[in-house]
Amino acid sequence: MSVTILYNTLAGKGEAEAKARELATTFDGEDCQVLDITSVNDYAELFSSKSRGDTVILCGGDGTLNRFANAVANIEINCSLLYFAQGSGNDFLRDINSDGKEPVEINQHIKNLPSVEVMGKSYHFLNNVGFGIDGYCCEVGDAKKAKGEKNINYTAIAIMGLLFHFKSKNATVKVDGKEYSYKKVWIAPTMKGRFYGGGMMPTPAQDRHAPDGKLSLMLFYGKGKLKTLIVFPSLFKGEHIKHKDMVAIHEGYEIEVTFDKPCALQIDGETILGVTGYRATAKVPAKV
Repeated sequence: MSVTILYNTLAGKGEAEAKARELATTFDGEDCQVLDITSVNDYAELFSSKSRGDTVILCGGDGTLNRFANAVANIEINCSLLYFAQGSGNDFLRDINSDGKEPVEINQHIKNLPSVEVMGKSYHFLNNVGFGIDGYCCEVGDAKKAKGEKNINYTAIAIMGLLFHFKSKNATVKVDGKEYSYKKVWIAPTMKGRFYGGGMMPTPAQDRHAPDGKLSLMLFYGKGKLKTLIVFPSLFKGEHIKHKDMVAIHEGYEIEVTFDKPCALQIDGETILGVTGYRATAKVPAKV
């Protein structure tokens, strides 16, 4: 049996490597190697050398997990694949009801992932595609990280954005061919899981294990800054859905959102700037 631990040096406030090496000590006497994930140039080669008795452990956050899932999307993985969450948000871990104290197996979770098309490119996602002030928060957070800041408060960024910097958009939405229009849209995420943004629940009823594989879109819309700011914190408990006059939820297999002005979009925390729209497509199971 061999164990390979991959870590992202940028995850967990820069502590992921230390956690990975600490984890490696629990495999004393076994063939165990610890690698910086950026040193892996060929995942196909890595997994072709693994058998069913071997284990690969990924140490990082939601963004690390997203990049990994996209990198191995067309690769057959026969060994045990585990995830040791070391991020700041850990929304994927929260969604699968894991306490994160021990690595959790994720072989089944990285299969049949939905995809999103943005600016002519396609990506897979595990948790969500966020469009609006959530993308703005990631954009500002990335800028702060580039300056060397570590303790980044995304909730504070969102509040400041709502008050001063981010302007709502008008949106056209298509869900399985049906078209809807919304004005003053603040956020429009499409969800595979329930959580994003470090514990917010835009679509509390969404189930990543649902047999039909459907995705959920939530729109926070229609009100000004003050009313939006008052209701915004209720996202953390999923209670925002009580406000029917400013929250809409759609379920479907193909979801398209177009804004009338560009803004940042995030895919599991990975930011894309200057986006005017996206199309998310569920991976429909063979039998529904």
